[in-house]
Amino acid sequence: MPAFKRTAVTLLAAAAVTGTTLAAATTASASAASYQCKTSSSKSFDDPSYNGPDSDNWEFDVKLCAKRSGGYIYTTATVYWDGPYSSNTNNHFTFDNARFHLQTKKSVRGTDPVVKSANYNGLQGALENSSSAGNGSYKTGTLKYKAGSGRYLADGYIQLNWSGDGKSYRAPILFSASPTV
Repeated sequence: MPAFKRTAVTLLAAAAVTGTTLAAATTASASAASYQCKTSSSKSFDDPSYNGPDSDNWEFDVKLCAKRSGGYIYTTATVYWDGPYSSNTNNHFTFDNARFHLQTKKSVRGTDPVVKSANYNGLQGALENSSSAGNGSYKTGTLKYKAGSGRYLADGYIQLNWSGDGKSYRAPILFSASPTV
C-alpha cells in the first residue's frame, strides 16, 4: 500500500475512533444529569411531652431533589435539623416514631398527583442519635419512576410521633418541592 493511502486509512480510522469516543462521552454526560434541588426550612417544633427548664425545640431544613435520566425520574431528600440535645443527653425515648414521606409527583395544572411514594422510618433513629450539639442529617433512599411526557418533581414531609404525649403522628411538617425536571 503506498504511504499516502496508508496515512489516509490511518487518519480515517483515528477519526472514527475519536468520533465514537466523543459520542460515548456525550451520551454518558447526558445520562449523568444532575439533580435539581430546593432547600426549605420549618418553624420550630416543641416536644409536647417535656415541660422542663431546658430547650426542647426542633428545627428542620429539607433538601428535596429530582432529576431525569435515561427515561426515569429519580427523587431523593435530605433532612437536616437542629435539636435540643447537648453533650451526653441524647434520648432514645423522644419519639415513638418519626418518618420522612418522599413523593414523586407529576407537575400539572392544579394539584400535582403523586406517582410514587415511600416512607423512610430511619429518621427516628437519626434524630435520637443527633450529635452532641443536637444537630444532624438523614438522607432518604432514592425513588425511581418510569417517566412519561411532562415534568416531574420531588415533594415530601416529616411526620413526628412524640413519645409520652398519648397521640400518634402529628400533622405533617411541610416543605417546598424541588424544581421540576
